Amino acid sequence: MNWKSRITFCALAACLLAGCSYDREVILFSNQPSPPARPAGNAAPPVKKLSPQELQAVNRAVYGFLLQRHFWDDHEYSAVFLEGDEDEVGALIKDFPNHNPPIKPGDRAFLPSNRTPIDRDTGRPAMVLSVDVSDPVDDTVEAIGKWYAGGAVSGFYTFTLKKSGDDWLIQSSR
Repeated sequence: MNWKSRITFCALAACLLAGCSYDREVILFSNQPSPPARPAGNAAPPVKKLSPQELQAVNRAVYGFLLQRHFWDDHEYSAVFLEGDEDEVGALIKDFPNHNPPIKPGDRAFLPSNRTPIDRDTGRPAMVLSVDVSDPVDDTVEAIGKWYAGGAVSGFYTFTLKKSGDDWLIQSSR
């Protein structure tokens, strides 16, 4: 291949590559659903967020429910650890002062990967509870309350909570 052929080949390849990058108009056929309409101004509606106090109220409601279950009736667990900040966990310890097994702050837990959590005070198995909360919609929020004591002993409940005054009340659990 001579140099003229090489230049022609390179120019042709460049034209083909450039031709592939243009913006095409999307053609909708009559049997295809039309794309959803965008709101005026192309702005997404703002997402409502829970305030820290509301989030704490939701967590307390879900933790209150979970702490009344009987995941630990076989007395295998020496502690229950709650995921949350010190103030929130401290308030729940006060709400459930005689809980068996006792509720302890998270810094007393040893959490080996994919194994049963251990209570640092006793060296015995422990359980960890946690709550994940979604953004509210019309004064209603969804939350997932989880328990974990190792891969084989874990689960969750899904909650729907509704705001009532300053509190969040559980409407349903499943």
